[in-house]
Amino acid sequence: MDIAHLTQLNGRHMLHPMVDPKITQQSSPLILEKADGVYVWDVNGTRYLDTVASLWNVNVGHNPPAIKQAITEQLDKLAYWSTFQNTTNPPAIELSARLMEMFAPEGMAKVLFSSGGSDAIETALKIARQYWQLEGQAQKTKFISLKWGYHGVHFGGASINGNPLFRSAYEPLLPGCFQVESPYLYRNPWHESDPAELARLCAEELDRTIQYQGPHTVAALVAEPVQGAGGVIVPHASYWPMLRRICDKHGVLLISDEVVTGFGRIGAMCGARHWQVAPDIMALAKGINSGYVPLGATLLSGKVAGAFEHPDRSAPLMHGYTYSGHALACAAANANLDIVQTLDLPNQAATVGAYLNEQLLTLDRYPHVGDIRGLGMMAAIELVRDRQSKAPLAAPDTYVSTLVAQARAAGALIRVQGNRVILSPPLVFTKAHVDQAMSALHHAFAAAEALE
Repeated sequence: MDIAHLTQLNGRHMLHPMVDPKITQQSSPLILEKADGVYVWDVNGTRYLDTVASLWNVNVGHNPPAIKQAITEQLDKLAYWSTFQNTTNPPAIELSARLMEMFAPEGMAKVLFSSGGSDAIETALKIARQYWQLEGQAQKTKFISLKWGYHGVHFGGASINGNPLFRSAYEPLLPGCFQVESPYLYRNPWHESDPAELARLCAEELDRTIQYQGPHTVAALVAEPVQGAGGVIVPHASYWPMLRRICDKHGVLLISDEVVTGFGRIGAMCGARHWQVAPDIMALAKGINSGYVPLGATLLSGKVAGAFEHPDRSAPLMHGYTYSGHALACAAANANLDIVQTLDLPNQAATVGAYLNEQLLTLDRYPHVGDIRGLGMMAAIELVRDRQSKAPLAAPDTYVSTLVAQARAAGALIRVQGNRVILSPPLVFTKAHVDQAMSALHHAFAAAEALE
């Protein structure tokens, strides 16, 4: 293998998500070749601890034999056929039934499959609008979401994203989308330090916004149970129940974006369940099959599904994807969810995640660590220039590049999003893996601080 040639080809031909192409042309990529468990190896044979589950999604770890076997067996039968025109396949049917059983506590009744999280959100938005048309309220078209929320890269999802970084290059976007404050304890316009009071203030702003827009015009509120790419913003336990009450009060659908939080990451099978709330629509992806074959799913509650099944009207669902219900993806998902349930990974995420978040507090000794927060196997370390001003410390500052490089030198891959170090390990992480990650992080922070 000519690694230098591969590096040249990468910079010359391949566009990478969320980065200026000039950076990939000027920098050598990390070329990963092999993975097993919670470790990955590059083409030079160097082993790294995966502290991010690739991109929040390799929940059951790398290279599990059961998933490989399920994919291989399905390949020998049927790799792909579309699910249009009432055609389907056994793995898709099995997965649909499994999901309804798993999310029966949330009242889910139907599922439409897609190819990933952005698809799942786009599906949720379109179904919400069609639902209100079927209910005779076609004027309910607006969407409300939270600042710092992230809902994918399609035009609908980008329109409700709460971070201008993901929006500005593609505006104008979908009209009728509005953002309200999120319960971001470290940074909020009220300078509120009591999480319960902040939750109340944010909920009241949502209530006022719906009233101002007119409840007869608002289709849905879209929110993540814990905001992921926005910086692992964990709300107070009272927040989501308040969202549900406000949506019910105004006749607004509640869409739970479970793309990251689904299947155990915060210690429950879904984030809404952690907050003891039943949404109207759920968007799932990532942990549904741990990334082995791209797959997303949008689940509808009995109320929403019922609008499409009313006996006195025609309600064709004029939406779907070429790869909806892909046989290989669904086979991988069924094997993946066997592992999730057999190993009780939500409980493991809660237990090991509590240890992870406890150990992360030891990073408070470093002056450029402004805030440490998390829940389950989601955590963020917010970097600041100084704690008094809370001014963000982000790339291209050499502190950030040193942090990433030194963590890698110590044998761990970490991710920096803006001024936040994001940790989202595979759910099969153990306390010993946490200790290994912490050793690498302390090495990295000490090296970065030494440059100051």
